[in-house]
Amino acid sequence: MIRALWTAATGMNAQQMHTDVVANNLANSSTTGFKKSRANFEDLMYQTLLIAGATTPGGGQVPTGIQVGMGVKPSGVQKIFTQGDYKQTDNDLDMAIQGSGFFRVLHGDEDLYTRAGNFTLDSEGYITTDSGDRLQPEISIPPEATLVTLQDNGTLTVHGAGDTILATEQINVNTFVNPAGLFAVGNNLFRPTEGSGDATEQIPGENGSGTVVNNYLEMSNVSVVEEMVSMIVGQRAYEANSKAVQTADSMLGIANGVKR
Repeated sequence: MIRALWTAATGMNAQQMHTDVVANNLANSSTTGFKKSRANFEDLMYQTLLIAGATTPGGGQVPTGIQVGMGVKPSGVQKIFTQGDYKQTDNDLDMAIQGSGFFRVLHGDEDLYTRAGNFTLDSEGYITTDSGDRLQPEISIPPEATLVTLQDNGTLTVHGAGDTILATEQINVNTFVNPAGLFAVGNNLFRPTEGSGDATEQIPGENGSGTVVNNYLEMSNVSVVEEMVSMIVGQRAYEANSKAVQTADSMLGIANGVKR
């Protein structure tokens, strides 16, 4: 009976983590470029009371055996890098990646990566994130610019008065073998890890990488309806596990009250 108490407790802890992940997804449902997470779980070790295939005293063979599970544990919280919806902004510096890939930005002295393309200009005219991290390679927009256009292959053109071309720059995208292995550091930024592999910088649209477009933003890929359903499922599972704790406690109470 004690086994049931501990097993149900692991289920309650697992559903608590599940709810925490869902809550973070919902909190970021309007965050530009946000990628939702999914909590993954796996069963714990089993107490084996009888091995399948064992020979019985009568010479027969045990068909299934007896194994009693000990509960559940989290195996990982995985980022899901499906495409988010696009929102037209008509802002020349807003950019979105259509397909796989990340923008590279300089955060302090470290190269980090982001899907959020809500860029702006700093005091020196360089394209930066809202946190002041400059897009790499650095691109400066002259103050006399009147229009910025971006082709699918990452060619950025700065236009001036009279449709003159002031500058032409190249924006590349960076891909990873396993983007789910990236380490989320906050501020819409990701750091490469051994699990993700190193970044491969590519011209947009080449070798399976995504293309880029301006005047649009990629929104969060969180579906509020799906997350609400998932939260309800987690809540009911939590309640069921708590009920198992109550049932085990009640049965222990009955056992303790047998002799009076």
